[in-house]
Amino acid sequence: MSWSKLKQQLESFLSPALVGRVEYRATSYRYALDKSGSCYLAVDKKNLLNMSDTTTPIRWYQTEQEIKNDPNIEIPVDNEEIEAIRKETKGTVPEDRLHVIARSRKSSVLAKELLSAQSALSKSNFTVAATTFLSRPIEESLESQDILLNILALVDRRVGKKRILNMSEKIKLKHPAVQYFYELRRRTL
Repeated sequence: MSWSKLKQQLESFLSPALVGRVEYRATSYRYALDKSGSCYLAVDKKNLLNMSDTTTPIRWYQTEQEIKNDPNIEIPVDNEEIEAIRKETKGTVPEDRLHVIARSRKSSVLAKELLSAQSALSKSNFTVAATTFLSRPIEESLESQDILLNILALVDRRVGKKRILNMSEKIKLKHPAVQYFYELRRRTL
């Protein structure tokens, strides 16, 4: 599918409040060996989803420790996870440490998932991801581990106010890029 047709289809699914604010852009390099350029999203004329750009308001992580030590990432721990650790340690660990252990384990898993998703985004082909997004149900894109599919779904008009508001807890565990677009969409409701 040509870029102009793909862009037209993506823009037709934009939430009415984001029309004119969110743009899909592409650059191509005619004489590059692989002839691929870069595609990206722009919000209010500012390019986003470019990991090498230091002016982007989205934080890109380099290591697992950066994610674990980021105070902006809230990691909710439920009673089932604490009970699992209590059973595993046979009750020998003090109560206050159980929460710390559960949070630490969950943050390690989250950090690996975020770095994996971030590295997949840096290698991904925007047109392939956009075509995938257009061909699947919106629910699959919202639940996906792919950052780009999450973002495309969040700015989509088919995702209503109620669903956006109900996603607040799940979004806390997503990459900052997904959180940025979630907040953008939530503010326009």
